[in-house]
Amino acid sequence: MPAMQGVQLAIFHNRLEGIARKMANTLLRTGRSGVLNIARDFSCCIVTANCELLAAAESLPIHVLSGPDMMCRWLTEFHPILRTGDAFLHNSPYHGNSHAADHVLMVPVVDAGGVHRFTMVVKAHQADIGNSIPTTYHGGAVDVYAEGALIFCATQVQRDHANIDDIIRMCRLRIRVPDQWWGDYLAMVGAARIGERELHAFADEVGWAALEQFGTAWMDYAERRMVAAIQAMPAGSAERTSTHDAFPGTPGNGVPITAKISVDPEAGRITVDLTDNMDCLPCGLNLSEACARTAAMVGVFNSLDPEVPKNAGAFRRLDIRLRENCIAGIPRHPTSTSVATTNIADRVSNAVQSAMAELGEGYGMAECGAIIPPASGVISGTDPRTGQPYVNQIFLGLTGGAGTAQHDAWQTIGHVGNGGLVFIDSVELDELRQPIQVHQRRLLPDTEGAGRNRGASSLLVEFGPVGGAMSVGYVSDGVINRPLGVRGGCAGGGALQQLIRHDGSREALPACAQITVADGERVWSVSTGGGGYGRPTDRAPERVAMDAREGWISAARAFAIYGVMLDAAGGVDMPATVLRRAQMQGES
Repeated sequence: MPAMQGVQLAIFHNRLEGIARKMANTLLRTGRSGVLNIARDFSCCIVTANCELLAAAESLPIHVLSGPDMMCRWLTEFHPILRTGDAFLHNSPYHGNSHAADHVLMVPVVDAGGVHRFTMVVKAHQADIGNSIPTTYHGGAVDVYAEGALIFCATQVQRDHANIDDIIRMCRLRIRVPDQWWGDYLAMVGAARIGERELHAFADEVGWAALEQFGTAWMDYAERRMVAAIQAMPAGSAERTSTHDAFPGTPGNGVPITAKISVDPEAGRITVDLTDNMDCLPCGLNLSEACARTAAMVGVFNSLDPEVPKNAGAFRRLDIRLRENCIAGIPRHPTSTSVATTNIADRVSNAVQSAMAELGEGYGMAECGAIIPPASGVISGTDPRTGQPYVNQIFLGLTGGAGTAQHDAWQTIGHVGNGGLVFIDSVELDELRQPIQVHQRRLLPDTEGAGRNRGASSLLVEFGPVGGAMSVGYVSDGVINRPLGVRGGCAGGGALQQLIRHDGSREALPACAQITVADGERVWSVSTGGGGYGRPTDRAPERVAMDAREGWISAARAFAIYGVMLDAAGGVDMPATVLRRAQMQGES
C-alpha cells in the first residue's frame, strides 16, 4: 500500500475527529445530569489496539492526554479476549483513570474476524458516585475508603450488547439519585456505540489496513510537528513552584508544587521532572498517575505551537518524570485522589507553563486561576417542589484565564486542565432544575492579572437555596496563593467565599468544606482571576484606556499599575502617561 500523502492524512483525520464529535454530541444531547447536558464535563476519544491515543475531538485536556492509553492497557491485560458487544466500566485512579468521579465506558471495536482494532473511550464526570458525602470532590478524604465511591477496574458491564444487571444494581443502590446516573450511563453507552458503528462504516469504505496505516502515518506526522515546535524554542532549563492553599490534611503553609523543565531543541525533546515534591497526603488532593502526566503535558502544550496534533506521536517527544507515593506522581492504593483533575493538577500545569516563560520572551504562559469555588461546587438536598432528592455539580461561574505572550486571557477558561471546554451554566436552567436562586453574577473590576497581556478578572456569584436547606461541597484554592504572572506580569485576583446570614451578616467560609445553607441564606463565591504576561507598563496606552472604558479596570488602576493617565473623556493623556511611566521605571 503506497504511503499516505498530506491530503489523505487530512481526510482520514477529519473523518475520525468527526466520529469523536458525533460521540460527544450524543452525550451532550442525551445526558441526564446538568454536569453533562449543560456544563459538558465529558470527553470522547479513539484509542488504537496498541493503546495509543489517536483522536480526541473537543475533549478536556485533563481527561485525555494521558489516561485513555493506560486504561486501555489495563483493559487488554484483564480481558485479553475482546468481542463485539462488550463494554467495560472503569473509574480506578490506580489503573489509568483520572479520578473516581469520572466514569469511563470502554467499547472495543472488533472486526468480523474477531481482531480488536480500536477502543472507543467515553469519559463523563458524574453528579454523584456514592461518596460518603454528597460531592464528587472530597478534598478532606483521608483515603479512598473515606471517599466511599464504588471503584470499577475495567469491569465488564455489557456482553453481546446487553447490560450485566449485577453491575447496574450495584450502582443504582449506591448512588443517591440512581435514575440520574442511569440516564447518564445510557448516554455514555449510546455515545460509545455510535462511535463503534461509525468506525465500522469507515472501515467498510477504506479497509482496516488503511485505518491502521493512517494511525501510523498520523502519529509520525505529529511527532515531526512536535520536533519542529521544540526546535523553534531556546535550549535551557528552568524551575518554578506554584503553591496550593492549605487544606485539611496538608501542611499549614500550603502545598508547593515544583516543576523542573528542560528543553533540548537539538534532540527535539522536553523533559518535565515532578519528582521533587512532597509525598502523598491524607486528603483528596493527590494526583492519579494519569492526571500527573497530563497536567505536565498541558503546561507543555500551552507553551508550544498550538497546531501540533495532540496524539501519541507528539507525546513520544516528552519525558515526564514521576515517582511513586508523590502528591504529583503515582499514588499507591488506598491513597485518595478525589480532587485529582483540578487543584494540584492545575498547580502542576501552572508551574510548567510559567517555567517555560523563563526561557525567554514569547514563550510560556502565566498561571491560570485556581478552582473550585462554591459557585462551581456540588449541591444537593431535597427539592421542596417535588419532594425528591437532587444532586448536581453546578458551574455558575469561574474565569481563571492567563495572559500569554501573544494575547490577553481567555476569560472563561474555567481552569487550565479543562481548557475552556466546560461551559458556564445558564442561570435560568439551574434555577429551573434545582431549588436555587442566583442573586447576582458579574465580573469584578481591578481583579485582572495586570500585564502587557492581562489575565482574567475574578467572577462573583451570589446564590442560595429556595424553600429548604441545601448542601454545598467545594474545594476552593487561590484564597492565599493567587495565580501569578510571568515576565513582570502581576497576580490575578484571589478567591473568596462567605456565607450571608438572614440578618445580612457575613461569615468567612473555609477553603475546603461541605456546608449547609439554610433557606434564605446565600453564598458569596468569588473565583480567582488569572496571571498577567509581561510588565503592565508595556501594555499599549490605548489598550489600557479601552480596558477602563469597558469596565475591566478603574482609572485609578490604569494610573497606579499601568502608568496610564486618562483624561476626562476616557482617552489617553499622553504627556502625563509618558511622565508617569518614566517615574515608575525609575522606581523599579
